[in-house]
Amino acid sequence: MARGHQKELAQQKNAKKAAAAKGGVNQKKSAGAALIHKCIVCMSQMGDLKTYKQHFESKHSKVALPDILKDVEA
Repeated sequence: MARGHQKELAQQKNAKKAAAAKGGVNQKKSAGAALIHKCIVCMSQMGDLKTYKQHFESKHSKVALPDILKDVEA
């Protein structure tokens, strides 16, 4: 019964592969960690200050610019 032995080896190999893949990187958590700046008006999240300033100027032009964005070049 050569096939029975091969089947057992294949199952063991696949079990090891599945266990290794189980602890992989979660893309949703990684993407969420990259969004570190939160708009004070609409609470949307941005990755960097340049994007935040562009967002703030286009969406909330009537509101005064926050202090952290005043010296950022857009």
